Amino acid sequence: MINKAFALLVTGLSLIAPAWAEDGTPDTDDGRYTFSKVAEGFLRLDSRTGEVSLCRGHAVGWACQMLPEDRAVLENEIARLRSENAALKKDLLARGLPLPPGTMPEPPAAQDGHRAPWPDNTSVDRVVKFVGRLWHRLVDGIARAQRQPLNKG
Repeated sequence: MINKAFALLVTGLSLIAPAWAEDGTPDTDDGRYTFSKVAEGFLRLDSRTGEVSLCRGHAVGWACQMLPEDRAVLENEIARLRSENAALKKDLLARGLPLPPGTMPEPPAAQDGHRAPWPDNTSVDRVVKFVGRLWHRLVDGIARAQRQPLNKG
């Protein structure tokens, strides 16, 4: 009786398992990856790096192959959109119209083409002192690490 029930359970699971495997998507690694089903398999988007891969099932398992991208085309489009966006903001402000909510005006360096001024000497002095303290701490730590094995012996 128990063997018959077990056999029915195993048979039922073996019939259902292929349907689950075919409809399910791969693990998303805590939200890092998003998957979209396509005819060839799944497109995987890495939300940390922006890389897109095509994942396909093979006889020995799944494999993902990164799709080529033309980064120069993307960078040119980003630059074009930024300049167009800056021009639109400038036009809105020139007409006395407010910018849409959540939109910041262009920083002065981007509006008039001038670079930001160099930091004053006090800021530079503070940075130099900080780097000096950091360097001394690093050197002291290395010296302590080198002396440590000698003290144990």
